[in-house]
Amino acid sequence: MLIKNARIISRDEEFIGVALIEDGVFRDLSRGTTSVAAAEDWQGDYLLPGLVELHTDNLEKHLAPRPGVLWNVDAAFVIHDAQVAAAGITTVFDALAIGSRVDVGLRGRETQRKAAEALERLSAQHLLRADHYLHLRCEVATDDVLDAFDELSEHPHLHLASVMDHTPGQRQWQDPAKWRQYQERNGKWTDEKMATALVELADQQERYAHAHRRAIIERCRDLGIPVASHDDTLVEHVDEAAEDGIAISEFPTTLAAAHAARRLGLVSVMGAPNVVRGGSHSGNVSAIELANEGLLDILSSDYVPSSLLMAAFDLSRLAQWTLPRAVATVSATPANASGLTDRGAIEIGLRADLVRVGIAGTMPVPKATYRAGMRIA
Repeated sequence: MLIKNARIISRDEEFIGVALIEDGVFRDLSRGTTSVAAAEDWQGDYLLPGLVELHTDNLEKHLAPRPGVLWNVDAAFVIHDAQVAAAGITTVFDALAIGSRVDVGLRGRETQRKAAEALERLSAQHLLRADHYLHLRCEVATDDVLDAFDELSEHPHLHLASVMDHTPGQRQWQDPAKWRQYQERNGKWTDEKMATALVELADQQERYAHAHRRAIIERCRDLGIPVASHDDTLVEHVDEAAEDGIAISEFPTTLAAAHAARRLGLVSVMGAPNVVRGGSHSGNVSAIELANEGLLDILSSDYVPSSLLMAAFDLSRLAQWTLPRAVATVSATPANASGLTDRGAIEIGLRADLVRVGIAGTMPVPKATYRAGMRIA
């Protein structure tokens, strides 16, 4: 495959050039153009590395399209996969939440098991477009999180875990009223139901959170699986993560936590929807604020796959970052943070994961996505 007149975004610069892809790898990159008749003319469209997504909840939206409705798991996975590929994502970590809580999110051992099985089965059958990995989001303040983790710990696609505690009153949900508002998206709660939930969740946190966090981290260390700390709010949260050998701070909720992460060498992941919307839906720190402070390393599409590409261009426009620097937050940096050093950049010798991007006004439009040189969307 030979591409000409592409606006190539490499690790360090942006230039109009030619890209040669053979056997699924970038074989040559050069400035200028070529007279080879067979070259595909991209007419000035951007050539970006395929996007690398470390944490998406998008699969859960397809598994449960309505409250109380569980969809066919294979069908949900295939459509989720098509959606991320169309958004320019070539490597995706499907975030599967484990740890059961009544009335709180999509939690259920049977659903978790079926989703994990579908990932393995569909990947083996070569029915998925993007390269999929499993990210276990471990709700440590639950009684069954260790059992759920152990059940999935030998999954061949398990490549990342995060330890999280969504007990209202701390971390992401410092304000319990915000937590209640989020829970009520599927129906109003009575004050009595809210009060009961707060008591029960606080009790579970007291009984399980610390011990289960330690156990998950130790299991991941034995398995050689990277671990992320989720929703760090206080400097003490980041200090604890660093002491535990964690290298990724996922969605720090305050400027102080992000500063602590930088000081201690943790990479900070923020939500791309936070950038696109101009702020956090939970009322936490703005991703653009972190970008302006030089504290933003990685973007995750979280709950909107298309936000990843949009946010990278928004960083360039709103935070005055160079486009190569902004694109690295959705490609090279997440690839390196997860140990996938064979991809994530437009570079000779790396796997030819790439996306063709046009521009409509200020909005980037993914026109075509390629994984290892083969078009997938």
